[in-house]
Amino acid sequence: MSKDAVPTAHPSSTPSKPTPQIVLMIVALMAVALNLRPIMAAISPILDLIQATTGLSDANVSLLTTFPVFVMGLFALLGAYIQRMISEKTGILLSVGLIMLACLSRYWLHSGFTLLLSAVVGGMGIALAQVLIPAFIKTHAPERSGTLMGFYTTAIMAGAAMTAAVSSPLSHSFGWQNFLAMLAIPALLAAVLWFIATRQLADTTQQENSRLPLKSRRAWLLMLFFGIGTAAYTLVLAWLPPYFNQLGWNTTQSGLLLSAVTVCEVLTGLTLSSIIHRFPDRRPLLWLVLSILLIGLLLLIYIPNQFIAFTIIMLGIGIGALFPLTLIVAMDHVNNAAQAGSLLGFVQGGGYMLASFMPLLAGIVRQHSSQLTQAWQIMLVGVVILWIMTFRLKPNSQL
Repeated sequence: MSKDAVPTAHPSSTPSKPTPQIVLMIVALMAVALNLRPIMAAISPILDLIQATTGLSDANVSLLTTFPVFVMGLFALLGAYIQRMISEKTGILLSVGLIMLACLSRYWLHSGFTLLLSAVVGGMGIALAQVLIPAFIKTHAPERSGTLMGFYTTAIMAGAAMTAAVSSPLSHSFGWQNFLAMLAIPALLAAVLWFIATRQLADTTQQENSRLPLKSRRAWLLMLFFGIGTAAYTLVLAWLPPYFNQLGWNTTQSGLLLSAVTVCEVLTGLTLSSIIHRFPDRRPLLWLVLSILLIGLLLLIYIPNQFIAFTIIMLGIGIGALFPLTLIVAMDHVNNAAQAGSLLGFVQGGGYMLASFMPLLAGIVRQHSSQLTQAWQIMLVGVVILWIMTFRLKPNSQL
């Protein structure tokens, strides 16, 4: 591990009182996290506006979600190599810079190709941050790692919720290109705050050389489970607002629905963290969560304009609990930090890459059938498959 500047503190059993520098670092970390979803969450509420201007087909416009999620998966697979190549502090600053560049480019570049290219650049920024931030927290605030990871994931979802809520009204007020470019402003503020907060911290790289568990059938099972579960998140993120637009809702209303789902996801994730210790066998909780998600999808498919609040809550609870539960189940299969990093890199990497194709599949479905019902039905089948796969996730299983 290479170091310069101030040495890193060692973990202690009880966190000391946070210094002003630590408080500033936490604020900067939250500011960065708030910027890790807007570039994707802003798209679906204004999808029709983007298509009308760029001429992108349903399949092609879905790539605005597929590309970033795919890159997130690729970088997760290469996480150990990335952490050796670039330092945490500098890499996180670079990640925010890439997000800012991707957003800002949308002010000048309005063609379908350049819009998709900006999605790739933004996805690289998101992926780089998601690889380096957990390592940064582990290095610089090990005694607060659990709390900070909770704040970090909550801030990510909060950024998505806020963006989905304002995407349509601000796009109609300023133009969708200008609105997407305006997302560079919070990224710039986060970059400045990050630079100020971390300028005296040690700049570190990780030297661990862990191998991905490519030969483990259990690892492939966990990766497939995570991928199918995350596909529900990417499908909702990319296509929930357009689905309700086709049902007669305006773009502002449909954006608020996506925002509401995201808020439910955040609250569910926070609640889960406080009760998970009561379930050493995770399967009953998984079956419950999958059943809730199944109910939400059934309502969405067959009576979408009735019980809408209940439908949104069911989707939010199902998706919001399934994501952390899947990672917790994966962690249950390993005994040390090196194995955990290797397994999570494989599970999230392959899982994100698999999940990235669900928005594209939905786009192809809508392009050929002019509706999204079949896409939700495919996801419904996926949830049923997860329900069956859960039988294999017995406690005390190892890779």
